[in-house]
Amino acid sequence: MLPLELLALILVSAATREKEKEEETEEEKEKERRHDLVYRRGDLLEVARTLFTHFGIYLGGGRVAHFIPDVMPVISKDQNKIRRMVTNTRLILGVLARCGSVRVDSVEDFAYGSDILVNPMDKVMMMCNCAALDGEEVALRAEKLQGEVEYSLLWYNCEHYVMYCRYGTSMSFQTFQFCKTVRKLVLSRQAAKVTAMLGTFLLLYLRSLTMLFAMVTVLLPFLVWMAS
Repeated sequence: MLPLELLALILVSAATREKEKEEETEEEKEKERRHDLVYRRGDLLEVARTLFTHFGIYLGGGRVAHFIPDVMPVISKDQNKIRRMVTNTRLILGVLARCGSVRVDSVEDFAYGSDILVNPMDKVMMMCNCAALDGEEVALRAEKLQGEVEYSLLWYNCEHYVMYCRYGTSMSFQTFQFCKTVRKLVLSRQAAKVTAMLGTFLLLYLRSLTMLFAMVTVLLPFLVWMAS
Protein backbone atom coordinates (compact mmCIF):
# COMPACT_ATOMS: atom_id res chain seq x y z
CA MET A 1 0.00 0.00 0.00
CA LEU A 2 1.34 3.42 -0.92
CA PRO A 3 2.18 5.83 1.92
CA LEU A 4 -0.42 8.29 0.62
CA GLU A 5 -3.17 5.66 0.66
CA LEU A 6 -2.14 4.53 4.15
CA LEU A 7 -2.28 8.11 5.42
CA ALA A 8 -5.73 8.58 3.88
CA LEU A 9 -6.95 5.37 5.54
CA ILE A 10 -5.68 6.53 8.94
CA LEU A 11 -7.37 9.91 8.55
CA VAL A 12 -10.67 8.33 7.49
CA SER A 13 -10.57 5.89 10.44
CA ALA A 14 -9.85 8.72 12.88
CA ALA A 15 -12.69 10.80 11.45
CA THR A 16 -15.07 7.84 11.70
CA ARG A 17 -14.19 7.23 15.34
CA GLU A 18 -14.61 10.91 16.13
CA LYS A 19 -18.02 10.92 14.46
CA GLU A 20 -19.09 7.84 16.42
CA LYS A 21 -18.04 9.52 19.66
CA GLU A 22 -20.00 12.64 18.76
CA GLU A 23 -23.08 10.53 17.98
CA GLU A 24 -22.76 8.69 21.31
CA THR A 25 -22.38 11.99 23.16
CA GLU A 26 -25.41 13.44 21.41
CA GLU A 27 -27.40 10.30 22.19
CA GLU A 28 -26.47 10.59 25.87
CA LYS A 29 -27.48 14.24 25.95
CA GLU A 30 -30.79 13.41 24.30
CA LYS A 31 -31.40 10.70 26.89
CA GLU A 32 -30.64 13.17 29.69
CA ARG A 33 -33.02 15.75 28.21
CA ARG A 34 -35.71 13.08 27.95
CA HIS A 35 -35.31 12.17 31.63
CA ASP A 36 -35.42 15.84 32.65
CA LEU A 37 -38.82 16.12 30.95
CA VAL A 38 -40.17 13.27 33.07
CA TYR A 39 -38.45 13.89 36.41
CA ARG A 40 -37.58 17.06 38.32
CA ARG A 41 -34.48 17.64 40.42
CA GLY A 42 -35.27 16.46 43.95
CA ASP A 43 -37.95 13.93 42.95
CA LEU A 44 -38.11 10.74 45.00
CA LEU A 45 -37.98 7.68 42.73
CA GLU A 46 -39.17 4.19 43.69
CA VAL A 47 -38.50 0.85 41.98
CA ALA A 48 -39.02 -2.81 42.83
CA ARG A 49 -35.71 -4.53 43.63
CA THR A 50 -35.24 -8.14 44.90
CA LEU A 51 -37.53 -8.69 47.91
CA PHE A 52 -37.82 -5.02 48.81
CA THR A 53 -38.52 -1.63 47.27
CA HIS A 54 -35.55 0.56 46.36
CA PHE A 55 -35.50 4.37 46.51
CA GLY A 56 -33.42 7.20 45.09
CA ILE A 57 -33.34 10.96 44.57
CA TYR A 58 -33.27 12.38 41.03
CA LEU A 59 -30.44 14.90 40.61
CA GLY A 60 -31.08 15.93 37.02
CA GLY A 61 -29.28 15.06 33.81
CA GLY A 62 -30.38 11.42 34.02
CA ARG A 63 -28.58 10.90 37.36
CA VAL A 64 -29.97 9.34 40.55
CA ALA A 65 -28.43 9.38 44.03
CA HIS A 66 -29.31 6.29 46.03
CA PHE A 67 -28.09 4.38 49.08
CA ILE A 68 -27.53 0.79 48.05
CA PRO A 69 -25.88 -2.20 49.77
CA ASP A 70 -22.91 -3.46 47.79
CA VAL A 71 -20.30 -6.08 48.66
CA MET A 72 -17.88 -5.06 45.89
CA PRO A 73 -15.94 -2.43 47.95
CA VAL A 74 -15.24 -5.18 50.51
CA ILE A 75 -13.73 -7.65 48.04
CA SER A 76 -12.11 -5.28 45.55
CA LYS A 77 -10.44 -1.86 45.42
CA ASP A 78 -10.86 -1.62 41.65
CA GLN A 79 -12.91 1.57 41.17
CA ASN A 80 -13.99 0.49 37.68
CA LYS A 81 -15.64 -2.64 39.13
CA ILE A 82 -17.19 -0.69 41.99
CA ARG A 83 -18.68 1.92 39.63
CA ARG A 84 -20.43 -0.69 37.51
CA MET A 85 -24.15 -1.29 37.97
CA VAL A 86 -24.92 -3.08 41.24
CA THR A 87 -26.40 -6.48 40.43
CA ASN A 88 -28.87 -8.27 42.69
CA THR A 89 -26.12 -10.68 43.80
CA ARG A 90 -23.89 -7.78 44.87
CA LEU A 91 -26.87 -6.16 46.58
CA ILE A 92 -27.87 -9.22 48.63
CA LEU A 93 -24.27 -9.94 49.68
CA GLY A 94 -23.94 -6.26 50.62
CA VAL A 95 -26.96 -6.58 52.93
CA LEU A 96 -25.33 -9.58 54.65
CA ALA A 97 -21.99 -7.76 54.91
CA ARG A 98 -23.73 -4.57 56.14
CA CYS A 99 -21.76 -2.61 53.57
CA GLY A 100 -23.28 0.10 51.39
CA SER A 101 -22.71 3.49 49.83
CA VAL A 102 -24.59 6.54 48.63
CA ARG A 103 -23.69 6.66 44.95
CA VAL A 104 -24.86 8.36 41.77
CA ASP A 105 -25.95 6.17 38.85
CA SER A 106 -27.87 6.63 35.64
CA VAL A 107 -31.65 6.28 35.73
CA GLU A 108 -31.33 3.00 33.79
CA ASP A 109 -28.82 1.48 36.23
CA PHE A 110 -30.89 2.63 39.21
CA ALA A 111 -34.14 1.18 37.83
CA TYR A 112 -32.50 -2.16 36.91
CA GLY A 113 -35.28 -2.88 34.43
CA SER A 114 -38.17 -2.00 36.77
CA ASP A 115 -40.87 0.62 36.32
CA ILE A 116 -40.26 3.87 38.20
CA LEU A 117 -42.78 5.54 40.52
CA VAL A 118 -42.34 9.26 41.22
CA ASN A 119 -42.92 10.81 44.66
CA PRO A 120 -45.24 8.00 45.84
CA MET A 121 -45.01 9.09 49.49
CA ASP A 122 -45.93 12.76 49.14
CA LYS A 123 -49.64 12.20 49.88
CA VAL A 124 -48.91 9.95 52.88
CA MET A 125 -46.45 12.43 54.36
CA MET A 126 -48.88 15.31 53.78
CA MET A 127 -51.40 13.44 55.92
CA CYS A 128 -48.73 13.37 58.63
CA ASN A 129 -48.21 17.15 58.26
CA CYS A 130 -44.76 16.57 56.79
CA ALA A 131 -44.54 18.25 53.39
CA ALA A 132 -41.70 17.68 50.96
CA LEU A 133 -38.79 20.11 51.02
CA ASP A 134 -37.85 22.28 48.06
CA GLY A 135 -36.47 20.16 45.21
CA GLU A 136 -33.09 21.90 45.19
CA GLU A 137 -32.70 21.38 48.95
CA VAL A 138 -33.59 17.70 48.53
CA ALA A 139 -31.00 17.22 45.79
CA LEU A 140 -28.29 19.07 47.74
CA ARG A 141 -28.89 16.83 50.76
CA ALA A 142 -28.69 13.74 48.56
CA GLU A 143 -25.42 14.90 46.98
CA LYS A 144 -23.87 15.87 50.32
CA LEU A 145 -24.33 12.38 51.78
CA GLN A 146 -22.41 10.57 49.02
CA GLY A 147 -19.86 8.00 50.16
CA GLU A 148 -19.58 4.71 52.02
CA VAL A 149 -22.08 4.20 54.85
CA GLU A 150 -22.73 1.19 57.08
CA TYR A 151 -25.93 -0.46 55.84
CA SER A 152 -28.64 -1.80 58.11
CA LEU A 153 -31.76 -3.45 56.71
CA LEU A 154 -33.77 -2.31 59.74
CA TRP A 155 -32.12 0.85 61.08
CA TYR A 156 -30.64 2.65 58.05
CA ASN A 157 -31.52 1.61 54.51
CA CYS A 158 -32.29 3.36 51.21
CA GLU A 159 -35.71 4.47 52.42
CA HIS A 160 -34.30 6.13 55.55
CA TYR A 161 -31.88 7.99 53.27
CA VAL A 162 -34.46 9.37 50.81
CA MET A 163 -36.96 10.18 53.57
CA TYR A 164 -34.36 12.34 55.29
CA CYS A 165 -33.44 14.04 52.01
CA ARG A 166 -37.00 14.80 50.88
CA TYR A 167 -38.95 15.20 54.13
CA GLY A 168 -36.30 15.89 56.78
CA THR A 169 -37.15 12.79 58.80
CA SER A 170 -35.35 9.45 58.71
CA MET A 171 -37.90 6.63 58.68
CA SER A 172 -38.84 3.52 56.72
CA PHE A 173 -42.38 2.33 56.11
CA GLN A 174 -41.30 -1.03 54.71
CA THR A 175 -39.11 -1.66 57.79
CA PHE A 176 -42.10 -0.87 60.00
CA GLN A 177 -44.26 -3.27 58.00
CA PHE A 178 -41.57 -5.97 58.16
CA CYS A 179 -41.26 -5.66 61.96
CA LYS A 180 -45.05 -5.69 62.28
CA THR A 181 -45.25 -8.92 60.28
CA VAL A 182 -42.47 -10.57 62.32
CA ARG A 183 -44.20 -9.51 65.54
CA LYS A 184 -47.44 -11.12 64.36
CA LEU A 185 -45.61 -14.36 63.58
CA VAL A 186 -43.60 -14.50 66.80
CA LEU A 187 -46.13 -13.06 69.25
CA SER A 188 -49.08 -15.18 68.20
CA ARG A 189 -51.10 -17.75 70.13
CA GLN A 190 -49.99 -20.40 67.66
CA ALA A 191 -46.37 -19.56 68.47
CA ALA A 192 -47.15 -19.84 72.19
CA LYS A 193 -48.67 -23.31 71.66
CA VAL A 194 -45.66 -24.44 69.60
CA THR A 195 -43.26 -23.12 72.27
CA ALA A 196 -45.15 -25.01 75.00
CA MET A 197 -45.12 -28.22 72.94
CA LEU A 198 -41.38 -27.92 72.25
CA GLY A 199 -40.67 -27.29 75.95
CA THR A 200 -42.70 -30.32 76.96
CA PHE A 201 -40.98 -32.47 74.33
CA LEU A 202 -37.53 -31.40 75.58
CA LEU A 203 -38.52 -32.22 79.16
CA LEU A 204 -39.63 -35.70 78.16
CA TYR A 205 -36.62 -36.24 75.88
CA LEU A 206 -34.00 -35.11 78.41
CA ARG A 207 -35.81 -36.83 81.30
CA SER A 208 -34.36 -34.31 83.68
CA LEU A 209 -36.11 -31.40 85.32
CA THR A 210 -34.40 -28.46 86.96
CA MET A 211 -36.24 -25.56 88.54
CA LEU A 212 -34.80 -23.08 86.05
CA PHE A 213 -35.66 -25.19 83.00
CA ALA A 214 -39.18 -25.79 84.31
CA MET A 215 -39.71 -22.05 84.83
CA VAL A 216 -38.51 -21.25 81.30
CA THR A 217 -40.74 -23.98 79.83
CA VAL A 218 -43.78 -22.57 81.60
CA LEU A 219 -43.08 -18.84 81.53
CA LEU A 220 -41.93 -18.42 77.91
CA PRO A 221 -45.16 -19.76 76.30
CA PHE A 222 -47.17 -17.82 78.91
CA LEU A 223 -45.39 -14.51 78.06
CA VAL A 224 -45.80 -15.08 74.30
CA TRP A 225 -49.49 -15.91 74.85
CA MET A 226 -50.07 -12.75 76.91
CA ALA A 227 -48.14 -10.54 74.45
CA SER A 228 -50.24 -11.85 71.57
